[in-house]
Amino acid sequence: MPELPEVETTRRGIAPHVEGRQVSRVIVRQEKLRWPVSPEITTQLPGLSIKQVKRRAKYLLLETDQGTLIIHLGMSGSLRIIAASVKPEKHEHVDIIFDNGQCLRYKDPRRFGSLLWSSTAIENHKLIQHLGPEPLSDLFHIDDLYTKTKQKKTPIKSLIMDGQIVVGVGNIYASEALFQSGIHPKRAAQNISKKRLIKLVSAIKNILNQAIQQGGTTLKDFVNSEGNPGYFQQTLNVYGQKGKPCPICQTPIKQITIAQRSTFYCPQCQR
Repeated sequence: MPELPEVETTRRGIAPHVEGRQVSRVIVRQEKLRWPVSPEITTQLPGLSIKQVKRRAKYLLLETDQGTLIIHLGMSGSLRIIAASVKPEKHEHVDIIFDNGQCLRYKDPRRFGSLLWSSTAIENHKLIQHLGPEPLSDLFHIDDLYTKTKQKKTPIKSLIMDGQIVVGVGNIYASEALFQSGIHPKRAAQNISKKRLIKLVSAIKNILNQAIQQGGTTLKDFVNSEGNPGYFQQTLNVYGQKGKPCPICQTPIKQITIAQRSTFYCPQCQR
């Protein structure tokens, strides 16, 4: 499933090719995604120019003067820039064709993604308005997180994966950030000191930034006529490493389930 770094890499990959370009037409071959593809995409988007490509949490926002196209990649979605003349493959459901003959093509084998249109202020959209701060922004800081942990008996891993607390900290990055900050994933949020939360905030920012930097090597893959963008391989210390030695103390990594999500940690380093 594409996480925040993959979505940010996608944004950076497609932005130079679509910003400032006028949409000539939109082809929808499959409208039944997580939600039906907004009909306005085929009726209102053609003729408009893409002013800017932004990201909010895992949503890609293609802004125009008349509204915003909201794209979510779901569990298996991807975008690539190709010539509009290239014949679509299986599971390639939507083409956004530009005035220069290039096409932003959306592929989604499992069809859990979405393409929606908003003609009003995007911050008021029902999918956006309740989202927490971006983890790499100045709005996500120790005082913000410390305030939100008070009176919370929730396991800290569940808390930092809550999109109303902070957006984009998916399962992989939550496990890795907690390992880097030495915090046990099941520890109640209210029982974690401010000093340790400072380390956690720093770890979240560091891990996401490192993942995005690694993803920069795949930007060229968003412009091709063969296959999908190849997402980068993260260097993982604990996630998916059950039974393997901890890179710090050599204790075998353990796996547990928290809120129905696989969770990996070192029982020696994380308290």
